[in-house]
Amino acid sequence: MNYFSFVFSSLLLGIIKLKKYDIIICESPPLFLGISAVILARLKKSKLVFNVSDLWPESAKKLGLITNKYILELTEKLELFIYRKSKIVTGQTKGIIKSINLRAPSVKTHLYRNGINTMSLVVQEVKSNWKVENVFNENDFILFYGGNISYSQGLDIILRAAKLLTHIPNIKFVLQGNGPEKERLIKLKEELKLENVFFFPPVSKMKMNEILPQIDAGIIPLKKLDLFLGAIPSKIFEYFVHSKPILLGVDGEARELFVDEGKCSLYFTPENHEELAEKVIQLYNDPELGKELGRAGNLFVHERFDIEMIVKEFHKVLKSL
Repeated sequence: MNYFSFVFSSLLLGIIKLKKYDIIICESPPLFLGISAVILARLKKSKLVFNVSDLWPESAKKLGLITNKYILELTEKLELFIYRKSKIVTGQTKGIIKSINLRAPSVKTHLYRNGINTMSLVVQEVKSNWKVENVFNENDFILFYGGNISYSQGLDIILRAAKLLTHIPNIKFVLQGNGPEKERLIKLKEELKLENVFFFPPVSKMKMNEILPQIDAGIIPLKKLDLFLGAIPSKIFEYFVHSKPILLGVDGEARELFVDEGKCSLYFTPENHEELAEKVIQLYNDPELGKELGRAGNLFVHERFDIEMIVKEFHKVLKSL
């Protein structure tokens, strides 16, 4: 209902207010927004560029969030219909592009990576002591997850790893953000009697840029599903801007890039909390390793994921239309 309300409002406003444009760009998810994009592109005689950052409804199906076969069949047909009505479909990972090419081989596609503005690699001076403000000690070793607290991440793994590390009192885990799983995870924290796990509300990007220099490592998990073998969580780049090491629980394309090729992350098997705890101990016992991984990550995203370079390629694609 939430998604569809925006379909109707965007379509109405588009019909009333939009002039004629050469190109209309639509972001998915939500997939349903493609309905208004297709209609507006036709009415305004524009070319449609459809960007896919997450394969939907496939992700909802694999996560068990939608089980009604009739609804799934309808949404899958809608997905392919929108692809075929687009002049080009862009995707953020090779996995997304491969899936689209397999199911809609006639559709023109373009790999449009997430990236980082390398100008922001010059980290601003930290204006507040986030650790002290939140009653952490200066020598506390902070493992940080920031972002959507949702089903895809499988964040139980962080709490269960924390349970294995309660014997080291200055190892602390912070989960910052909101989402449909937050309340359940807070209850799980209480059940496990965890005093080394902290939940904080979401903050602005500016505030996040003050927090990240004061953590020791980021944790990026996803559930163990074939769906996520082509996933590259965009929050990876934020940690590397601040030269922070990452514990990466994402197999497939992300592992190939940031573990095998970039050598800037430690990998743990998705949904394996024991492996995550082992990697935490490895970083905790070897501060130089953390610094080395962080420096390598900063250099890797600077060389491979500079948004200026990515946008120039995308601009060429748009001009070709």
